[in-house]
Order: sequence, then C-alpha cells, then structure tokens
Amino acid sequence: MRFLRFLLLLTLAASLAACASVNNRGARHAGSIVDFLYPKASVPPSLAPTVTELRLPVRVGIAFVPGTNRGMAPSEQEKQQMLERVKGAFSSHAYIGKIEVIPSSYLRAGGGFDNLDQVARMFDVDVVTLLSYDQVRFHDTNELAVLYWSIVGAYLIAGDQYDVQTLLDAAVFDVKSRKLLFRAPGSSQVKGMASLVAFSEEARAAQSQGYNEALARLVPQLQTELGNFRERVKSNPQQFKVEREAGYKGGGDAGWLAALAAVAVLLVKQRRAA
Repeated sequence: MRFLRFLLLLTLAASLAACASVNNRGARHAGSIVDFLYPKASVPPSLAPTVTELRLPVRVGIAFVPGTNRGMAPSEQEKQQMLERVKGAFSSHAYIGKIEVIPSSYLRAGGGFDNLDQVARMFDVDVVTLLSYDQVRFHDTNELAVLYWSIVGAYLIAGDQYDVQTLLDAAVFDVKSRKLLFRAPGSSQVKGMASLVAFSEEARAAQSQGYNEALARLVPQLQTELGNFRERVKSNPQQFKVEREAGYKGGGDAGWLAALAAVAVLLVKQRRAA
C-alpha cells in the first residue's frame, strides 16, 4: 500500500509538473496614441510644416488615452493619482497657465483629433498631454515548486513567478496645429513570486508598482523636456508664434525678475570696472 501510495503521489506530481510546463501565459493592457489619434490609418499621416501659435500662459489638459483589456487596466483612482503627479511637473514652469486633469470618460476609443478638439473646447485648453501605456505581465508556473508541493504539502509551495514590464509615454500636442510638441517616456520592470492563493493579489500589486515606478522615471524626463521646449520656442521664431495675454509678463521670455537680475549684474560689473 505504501508503494502504491508513493506511485500515486509521484504520478500526480509528474502530471502537475507537465501542466506547469505548458502553463506559461501572460496578459497585456495597452492604450496607444496611434490607435486613438489615427484609428483608420495603418501609418500616421505626415503633417505639412506649420507655424505653431502659442498663447502664454499655455493652458494644458492632461488625459490617459483609452485602452484595452479592462480587467488588467489601472483603476480610475490610480489614473487620477498619476495624472496629478504629471500635473505637478507642469505647474512648476512659469509659462504654463491653468492645468486641467481630463477624466478618461471624455475620450473614446478611436476618437481621433476630432475627439481631441471637442475635449480641448470643453475644458478650454490649447495643448493636451496624452498618456499612453503598455503593460505586460508574464506568468510562469514554477515546476520545482509544484513538484515539491505535490509530494510534501500545499503549504510549502514556493509560488508562481511573475514579471511585469511597464511603459508610460507622455506626448504633448498642440490641438490647433495637431503638432507633437515633445514627449517624455518612463519604463519599469517588476519581478516577484507569490503563492497560488495570493498570486492574483500580489500580481495586481506588482502591476500598480510598475505604473508608479515608470511614472517616477517619466516625471523628471517631462521636467527636462518642458525646459527644453521653452528654449526651443525662444530660439525658433520661424516655427513658433508667441502671443501673450493681457497682463502676462513671464514664461515665454526671461520675465521681469530675470530682467531685474540682469540689470543688477550689469551695475555690479560697472562698479567693479570703475
């Protein structure tokens, strides 16, 4: 009987290990800018060179593009928290005016620039930042762990391995000219292992961690690109036409504080020369 019981356990272990060898699967959730803006084009059309008109301070909207596979998607609360962090990157720049966080419900899948125009008019913004994302979770059952569990006991299982790879991208568009002004990416990779019982919960936590880490890398890139864009506008009057609202004195130029500092430096130099 002991020998038969051993054979039964060994057979069960082998069958579970065989199942494990083919139980490698993954899940993906993505929201593509190309799919949203150019739903009917296999290749995004090339836009003719145009002069981009900017009104200072720039009014900015921030939104996630519509995605697929809602079962793996970040919740609306998570999206709002990420958008608020992106909003903080814009708010530290003087040439940026009001910043509107746009709920996902206002953008529809494949809405294109027509949908973007509607949203811009509704929220009274001139520039829209679209956050796209692509997250893949690879799931590999650990064969040795299953074999160990089959013979010794379920409470000793080491667990399933997961690997969550996340890419976030912030693309800033001028709505009127439909021109991409600049973009900033961020990526992350989260690996781990969880028991069968806790796998779904821990894998979901890893997905949230992946978004947070990717965003933590994206925000500094966005800060840098915002500064670079300001300098590009100043040095390329052929590509950018800048208008200032009445009473606005900062942002697009050095501003009155910078001008005052320049005068102070000049006075110091003159006194030293004397």
